[in-house]
Amino acid sequence: MRGRSVSPVFVGREEELAALSESFDEARKGTVTAVLLGGEAGVGKTRLVQRFAEHCTAGGAHVLFGGCVELSTEGLAYAPFTAALRQLVREHGPAAIAGLLPDGAERDLARLLPEFGEPSGDGETDTGRARLFEQFLTLLERLADSRPTILVIEDIHWADRSSRDLIAFLSRNLHTPQVLIVMTYRSDDLHRQHPLRPVLAELGRVHGVHRLDLPRLSRDEVAQQMTAILGKTPEYAKVEKVYERSEGIPLFVEAMLDSGDECTFPESMQDLILSSVERLPEETQRVLRVAAAGGIRVGHALLAAVSGLSDVELETALRPAIAGNVLQIADNRAYVFRHSLIREAVHDELLPGEHQRLHARFAEEISKDRELVPPGRAAVELAHHWYGARDDRWALISAWEAARKSYKAFAYTEALPLLERVLMLWDRVPDAAELIGTDHTGVLERASEAANAGGDVDKGVKFVKAALSELDEAQEPARVAQLIARRAAFKNSKGQIGVIDDLRHALRLVPDDSLDWAEVVMPLSRHLMLRGEIDEAGELIAEGLRWVREHGERCLEGDLLLNLALGHSLNGRLETTIAINEQALEIGRSEGSGRLTTRAMGNTIDVLIDMGRADEALRMAEDGWRIAKQYGRLRGSGLFILNNWAEVLDALGRWDEAIEVVDMALSHGPVLRTRYSLLRVRADIALARGELQLVEGILAEIGVFKERPQEFVQDIISNARLRIGWYLTRGEPGAALGEAERVLSYPKQSSKAMLGWRLLSLLRTVCDAAEDVEPERTAAVRGHAAEVAAELSVIGPVVEAYRLSYSGDFDAAAAAWERLRRPHNQAKALLRAATAAARCGDREGAATRLKAALPLARALRATPLVEEIEVLSRRVGGLQPAQEPSELLTPRELEVLRLVTQGRTNRDIAAELFISAKTVSVHVSNILAKLGVTTRGEAAAAAHRLSLLS
Repeated sequence: MRGRSVSPVFVGREEELAALSESFDEARKGTVTAVLLGGEAGVGKTRLVQRFAEHCTAGGAHVLFGGCVELSTEGLAYAPFTAALRQLVREHGPAAIAGLLPDGAERDLARLLPEFGEPSGDGETDTGRARLFEQFLTLLERLADSRPTILVIEDIHWADRSSRDLIAFLSRNLHTPQVLIVMTYRSDDLHRQHPLRPVLAELGRVHGVHRLDLPRLSRDEVAQQMTAILGKTPEYAKVEKVYERSEGIPLFVEAMLDSGDECTFPESMQDLILSSVERLPEETQRVLRVAAAGGIRVGHALLAAVSGLSDVELETALRPAIAGNVLQIADNRAYVFRHSLIREAVHDELLPGEHQRLHARFAEEISKDRELVPPGRAAVELAHHWYGARDDRWALISAWEAARKSYKAFAYTEALPLLERVLMLWDRVPDAAELIGTDHTGVLERASEAANAGGDVDKGVKFVKAALSELDEAQEPARVAQLIARRAAFKNSKGQIGVIDDLRHALRLVPDDSLDWAEVVMPLSRHLMLRGEIDEAGELIAEGLRWVREHGERCLEGDLLLNLALGHSLNGRLETTIAINEQALEIGRSEGSGRLTTRAMGNTIDVLIDMGRADEALRMAEDGWRIAKQYGRLRGSGLFILNNWAEVLDALGRWDEAIEVVDMALSHGPVLRTRYSLLRVRADIALARGELQLVEGILAEIGVFKERPQEFVQDIISNARLRIGWYLTRGEPGAALGEAERVLSYPKQSSKAMLGWRLLSLLRTVCDAAEDVEPERTAAVRGHAAEVAAELSVIGPVVEAYRLSYSGDFDAAAAAWERLRRPHNQAKALLRAATAAARCGDREGAATRLKAALPLARALRATPLVEEIEVLSRRVGGLQPAQEPSELLTPRELEVLRLVTQGRTNRDIAAELFISAKTVSVHVSNILAKLGVTTRGEAAAAAHRLSLLS
């Protein structure tokens, strides 16, 4: 039922409605996945979305609705998705919905709705949570097979962490045509620390996600709204008054007109919002205060129980509120405040004693009959109300129960604030440990687990420190060791030093030849390997393997084997590394361990890159990413696999694809160490393309210029290589030589192709560049590099190609790189070979090599390399008459170029030519490379200069 204050005419918003319709049309083609609709409270987001949904439903679309409630920020996980799922069950029945999913998958959805049976008993919370995400993605895709599907999620500024994560997951991964997610949020609620801000920033970088801001109404639109509500044209002065005081907020316009003919405007907005409530009968206002304590949505039975009214009495009391459009009737005999601002204002009017008493009544009634609230909401509702009632005892008990329920639903980030509440209330409840069945340290341990699972490293560290302060190593050594190992994991995630010291300490606390000992040996030996302490790590691994094999700990055996293989990889023994990795992979598969399987695959991809087996590496990366998602390891091993995937693409010169993979991985919020690895790949490409501003920003974030302390061989060598590349690109060979001196002083060099030998090849370039200005230092660096090279093994084609580059046999190196399909290295080797030929007077030989190198460099858009090739070509007289640009461009590329010269965006061009924006991006990249330019403006200028489009 709607009251008279709501305009019966849809006023304004034509542009926004058209934008939504356009997004839906693009979604039907698969080019748009989501729309973020932002606006102030009361500006009309809900009304716009409802009108859009009406249009789409009339056109045959299936529209699902889900809303976030303020309560959900405390722990009501997946509230909007549960509501949408409940709508589907009402419309089609649970069996039909289950039939859209893989066999048994409905058990994951049972965590949201009991209609799907018994939830799966998966104890690996991250696995189950990822499966739940995948099942919801699959459900939307299957629904879209039959007709266009729109999922509307309102008020995501109140979304719980799990809902925010699922929203981000769907927005990034939903590429099926005919599906669109429309989300609304209050832009004025997003303070600096609001948890939605980083989500919006992340989604703003996702291709296919559109942002739409809903402005206030103009004066003319306010006049139209007033005319529609009043049924006549209002006087000019009245329009001016309402517009001035309401400032174009539709909700405030309605409230002013509801307050009487004088359109009086109370001094505060809260008074304005309450004015429609204050005109209601006193009994209605009393019941509304009760309902406000229950939340934005409250069931009839629960409201009757709390208010003490019979059904008839309650209906009689609420009828004026419904007629006045303060309340609306929702499904399943529930009442919803027309706008959350109304509920907030009414709730804020409660006296302190009234506030506590009402929340206590809600808690008591829900405790008696949990069916008074929707399935799955009882625990968190009780936690909310007992806390609001200031009943410390029951607030603690209910918060602990709600936290446990959140764990069961894989909503660890919702569990965390509930556990923090338990800790806050602990000292107020004398028998807290007996009430919840665990001690204070146990709560801290559980909170650290929740922080670890949810990626909140800083909080995790605080909880671990607090727990350790309460334990005695002598009394509970194994418990302390477990916490120290977790602290080490947090340190590693943050890229901090001291990890090995922590793990050594933990190892001393546990008895030898025990499971606790083996569990600490595993991370310790891995970190020792990464630091280059291969002999010590090998001894620990040998002892650990003996124990785990005797006791049948197969997964630990697999982990230790992978650590062993890591040592062989650093020493360049690639075939041995592959063989051991395959043993670990087989154990992971036979034991059904997603963690071990994906870790083994990630490590194997790394070795395949060093072996030059790029096609196998790409196939395994694709399979590994799929399996990581399947096993719920997306943000762990999955992002490590994506990093390796990007490295393969980088090596093959498929740089645009590599950048896409890096951006996708970064959008998943990797831990700091993985983020730095991804950024190094991006920096390598940016250096090669001469994007110095981007490189500088990345190197600053990684800490390359600050010489942040590093423990791992890979980090030390990679950072040094980036610093050298930076100095060389800026024309500072002396600074690059200084960096070469520093990195050569590091005692632990690696025979890995992409570490030690790649570095030595670069050092040859540094010495050649610095020889004229620093001859003595250059000679010393050459000598030191030769000593290092003599100690490294030479195994595999990639090492051999780098060795040839290092030794100065550039023609052989170019041929080796060509066989490996690594165009950037090939072009660089050809340039070096041409330089050597030119110095020997072989101008023709130099020109031939440069002619082969130039198209490789141009295709990569490796601007610094292109410029070096062109400079040398001019010196040796090897510049050939340029090919007609029009002959270089395909007809489709000419058509794209025509639109580029008109200033059209990729999205505009895609619509014009009926292709995807991604395809347009590829065409534009090819055009820039073929014309030898770097920007769209330069391409347009070249098109006019060369009369390409005449």
